[in-house]
Amino acid sequence: MDLKAVRTFVAVADTGQFQEASAVLGITQQAVSKRIAALEKELGVRLFTRTARGARPTIDGQAFLPHARELLLAEERAAASVRPGRRALRVDVVGARLGPAGLLRDFHRAHPETALDVVTLFDADTAVAAVRAGTIDATFRAVGTRLPEGLRAARVFDEPVQLLTGPRHPLAGARSVTPAQLAGHRIWMPGLVAGTEWAAYYAALAAEFGLTIDSVGPDFGSEALLDTVADSASLATLVAEGIRLVWPQGHDLRRIPLVDPTPVYPHSLVWDAANTHPGLAALRAQLAERPLARPSSRAWTPAWAVRGAFPARRP
Repeated sequence: MDLKAVRTFVAVADTGQFQEASAVLGITQQAVSKRIAALEKELGVRLFTRTARGARPTIDGQAFLPHARELLLAEERAAASVRPGRRALRVDVVGARLGPAGLLRDFHRAHPETALDVVTLFDADTAVAAVRAGTIDATFRAVGTRLPEGLRAARVFDEPVQLLTGPRHPLAGARSVTPAQLAGHRIWMPGLVAGTEWAAYYAALAAEFGLTIDSVGPDFGSEALLDTVADSASLATLVAEGIRLVWPQGHDLRRIPLVDPTPVYPHSLVWDAANTHPGLAALRAQLAERPLARPSSRAWTPAWAVRGAFPARRP
């Protein structure tokens, strides 16, 4: 059904005049007549009776009028649901306990009026495809420089990587260690999945510093991993500095900084340049004002990671 014709019908019913309806709608009286005639033909009934005083809805017109108003209201609700700023900003993060989720929490505190829908997609390829398809507005990912046409990426957060050991591990008493010192130690990371960006990151780290990173074995989650590391004198794992981990007091796990260089996980924001959601603009502005934190020692990240951060904002 032609909603322009329905809107014209309601305007004539409300004003009682074809001429007045044409003024309200900003079209000619002839166009009003044509739209009403087309609608009557589609419905197979007469909608108005013309009188000396104007136009009066017929019995069929009176029956149709409330439904016509509902159609126009439904049209308005449908348009409002996707109007920029009316729907929630949908952003993907790698995990709810990792650094990018913290960036979104900071954004929510600064912009409580912006509704947020936080999702966790599986890997960078899936997330980038979702940005391209428009099913999410942005994603925080470690990505290379090759993105589909129209997408943009900016490095927003370098998250240092730490060593996590149990109390009996040979490196448990160290205040810090270098990546080179990890050579010969077994680093167990059962959560690495081939083909993902985080697996690519740790593969590059292992190749750069001669590390042995073992991903064999079922991944029963972080709690099971912490239990195993706490009980082992030889196993260690790598964790992001900002990840929120809780373990029983008896585990006595040690988080040890890596230095000279400090491996950092390069989180970038990826978005579609054509996306006009005002929440996305506000998120990008807040991230642009946030300085890209640098570790105290020199940093290492794979050569494929996006280099460019948001440009400094002019005063």
